[in-house]
Amino acid sequence: PLVFSPHPAVTSPCKILKCNSEFWAATSGSHHLGAEEAPEFCTALRAYAHCTRRTARTCRGDLAYHSAVHGIDDLMVQHNCSKDGPTSQPRLRTLPPGDSQERSDSPEICHYEKSFHKHSAAPNYTHCGLFGDPHLRTFTDTFQTCKVQGAWPLIDNNYLNVQVTNTPVLPGSSATATSKLTIIFKSFQECVDQKVYQAEMDELPAAFVDGSKNGGDKHGANSLKITEKVQGQHIEIQAKYIGTTIVVRQVGRYLTFAVRMPEEVVNAVEDRDSQGLYLCLRGCPLNQQIDFQAVRSAQATEGRARRKGPSLPAPPEAFTYETATAKCREKLPVEDLYFQSCVFDLLTTGDVNFMLAAYYAFEDVKMLHSNKDKLHLYERTRVLTPGNTAPTGTHPTLWVALLCLCWLCLL
Repeated sequence: PLVFSPHPAVTSPCKILKCNSEFWAATSGSHHLGAEEAPEFCTALRAYAHCTRRTARTCRGDLAYHSAVHGIDDLMVQHNCSKDGPTSQPRLRTLPPGDSQERSDSPEICHYEKSFHKHSAAPNYTHCGLFGDPHLRTFTDTFQTCKVQGAWPLIDNNYLNVQVTNTPVLPGSSATATSKLTIIFKSFQECVDQKVYQAEMDELPAAFVDGSKNGGDKHGANSLKITEKVQGQHIEIQAKYIGTTIVVRQVGRYLTFAVRMPEEVVNAVEDRDSQGLYLCLRGCPLNQQIDFQAVRSAQATEGRARRKGPSLPAPPEAFTYETATAKCREKLPVEDLYFQSCVFDLLTTGDVNFMLAAYYAFEDVKMLHSNKDKLHLYERTRVLTPGNTAPTGTHPTLWVALLCLCWLCLL
């Protein structure tokens, strides 16, 4: 079982992503080499092991690091590699089209729409996104602004786990943004092996942590595939075996996340009680939610940027409500919650990249959301639990008075 730590975290000094990238560059997908090329592969593998040892002290609690270490041991055995020998990293030739990394003859079970819904209606797809300071759009189209500093699970079901780590944007500020993202695709029948994807600030790899770009050695491996759209800025993961598309971007220093997933997969959880920590489904806890519209109104009234915490340092670039509104309107002409989030983030952080984060988040919604009538959201929503009252609304006494007045009019 995977345990997600709720404690605040800082950006890790662990450099496992650099080790993974170097190994992938050296082998370029050549995991199935002939005997004549085994020495070169073993050389790259030893260099990979040496890199992981150098960063071992700072990576003790990193899931990607431990996955890489176990993967190296397995590859050493598979290719009869000695742990002693040269560790230079020669560039190996890539395999021709048609190797296991490019299979197109995946079994039907590895294509969600063909297998799960062969004799029924098309699946209902849902969307979840996280961006900015951070703003969350859940699978039920609720929209929240949250604190959620530290590590939090976005998705946790029978097929995959997604965890984000949010860190303060400025020293001493409660304004946070996503600095790390970990996605775990669980092994599934004859389709895919377990795969881990991890991104951090200034590290947006176009491969899984083991250097592969698909689901591994199983027959349906190509039903899970990573595509780099813009180098270092935009990747897309297609998981056809569960009908899921994931988009990860780096905008400025921080990451954004968006997913399109069938409802059947969203709700595939063995332990229903554990769904309380599943942010994309349940939303942020009430004590982690921020009423950014109330803050925005106060900022507009006072004509200055109000910080989310007391005695916070000034942002690197000062925005007034008017200049922030004008800036956001350049990319977001419709004054919906994405626009309002943009204004809030500019006032809170002073970082113009948050405008781009809101813009790209809405672009991802346009691509991933199945209901085009729900692209724009205009009213902030909170997830209420029993005992909580709605933050806004008509008081019950007023409703009683109105009903009495109606009866008097009829009489």
